[in-house]
Amino acid sequence: MRLVSLMTLGAFLALPALAKPPLSSVSSIDNGLMAVAIADEIRKTCDGIDARMLRALSTLNALKAEARSLGYSDDEIEDYVTSKNEKRRMRAKAEAYLASQGVDSGDSAALCRFGAAEIARASAIGVLLR
Repeated sequence: MRLVSLMTLGAFLALPALAKPPLSSVSSIDNGLMAVAIADEIRKTCDGIDARMLRALSTLNALKAEARSLGYSDDEIEDYVTSKNEKRRMRAKAEAYLASQGVDSGDSAALCRFGAAEIARASAIGVLLR
């Protein structure tokens, strides 16, 4: 009986170690989603730059598969991508990233130049555009 109690206690104490961090703190997923978001903004803003829609869809599916492989449920993934708070956080993160690259997200010409440069570099953002 004592062994069972110790095993139960051990399992209970291990639960916090098994808790998953929020998806926003999984950098590969959060940064991948940010690249898609920035590419989407560029394609909406810039004449002459289009999206590689199949590539973007493939990227989103790969991010979802990665989240699933880390133990996140479809509901947790859906909550992450549809949350208004997460959308605001992602917009702020994308704007900060663009600013770190010398781009004012409100300057359409600068955003389009950045998009063209990203295409030329074949960056994570650039490969989503043509």
